[in-house]
Amino acid sequence: MIKSKNRLGLVFFPAFDWAIDPAHPEREERLLYTQDQLFEEGIEDIEGVSFFNPVIATNKDIERVHFCVPDVESRLTKSHFISAGGAIKAAHAVMNKEVDKSFALIRPPGHHAQRVVLGDRGFCIVNMEAVMIENIREKYGDLRVAIIDTDCHHGDGTQDIYWNDKDTLFISFHQDGRTLYPGTGSVEEFGGPGGYGYNINIPLPPNTGDEGFLYVLDNVVMPILDDYKPDIIINSAGQDNHYTDPITNMNFSAQGYAKLNHKLNPDIAVLEGGYSIEGALPYINLGIILAMAGLDYSQVREPDYSIEKSSQSSRITEYIQRLSDLVYNKWQNKEKLWHREFSGVDVVDRPRQVYYDTDGIMESQNQRFYICKDCSGPSTIESKSDRGSKIFAITIPRDGCTKCIDMGYSLYKGASSIKYSNIYLQDRPNDEFHSK
Repeated sequence: MIKSKNRLGLVFFPAFDWAIDPAHPEREERLLYTQDQLFEEGIEDIEGVSFFNPVIATNKDIERVHFCVPDVESRLTKSHFISAGGAIKAAHAVMNKEVDKSFALIRPPGHHAQRVVLGDRGFCIVNMEAVMIENIREKYGDLRVAIIDTDCHHGDGTQDIYWNDKDTLFISFHQDGRTLYPGTGSVEEFGGPGGYGYNINIPLPPNTGDEGFLYVLDNVVMPILDDYKPDIIINSAGQDNHYTDPITNMNFSAQGYAKLNHKLNPDIAVLEGGYSIEGALPYINLGIILAMAGLDYSQVREPDYSIEKSSQSSRITEYIQRLSDLVYNKWQNKEKLWHREFSGVDVVDRPRQVYYDTDGIMESQNQRFYICKDCSGPSTIESKSDRGSKIFAITIPRDGCTKCIDMGYSLYKGASSIKYSNIYLQDRPNDEFHSK
């Protein structure tokens, strides 16, 4: 009997009844081939590896994070509630000390889902990691959280949700947005006034291989984590950096993914993208599971693996080294950069255009952040879409002071239903959600 070094919990939810369409790359086979591989390798027989069933997320879980237009029930399917509940169950297993680490192998994915939800974008409607984080914060108290997003696509939804939150460090390394959906994730996207410097993007060039990803981990991500000292580390574990993925242009291997998770040592991993259903996902997931369990992963190999497929050119190596120096220097100088951006400012506006590529919806937003010396400050979103919705949404942050709580309710009461189709208030200090 093999025994794992770390007690590892696995939550498995392939969402048999949910698909954009039967031939879409985001479909149930993403996890069914992984399931076959895990059973073939005898993962369920390893002492210390446990399987858990997901719970079902509630409307309140979703409303802590999102403004769903017009409401939660209209936007989410049953599979979304269960997928989010799978992430919640994985986190509770760790927080309750049933296991040391957990991996939620769930779908649909979620890291493109932003604070406002009008529909499906990037195959995502609800942000699984954020719903999970805010659930455990409500149950277990304030936590200093680091999210490391290793999906090939920039985690723009998670970035949007935690843009103004210094207690949630978000680091995304991804294929450069100038070459891939969603087109965001530049080094300059550094956070709002309440969380400036705690939103970190590392946009990598196409054809980055194992060497490049692991260099970024060793020279940027791990030093920042050492400085930040989070209570919990979450890997937003997208797997579409693989050299066989059909919709991206990277050269990462299953061995590379396993080494990354071994070094990162996350408390929780949550599956995101990855669309090489037979050639990559079973091997990547096996490597991640073995690494998180503290077991030998050195023999995990794709059938077509060769060292050339996970290599990169010297030009890419040099570029990544310069990029890493730039990003880490910004982190070290974030306080000075904050004063340059926000000193003497009371209000910061962030106008944006958001396209829901799956549903074909165009949204225009203006986010407004109020700077407060006593808390992170309240924020508002004015949003209108080409489908006719026009909303006003207010967020009072978890650390909101009395003055900012009063301001949030004043803004909510003063907003006119003649001007807006929907008006929302997230009162995070009191864990309340209001709409009219």
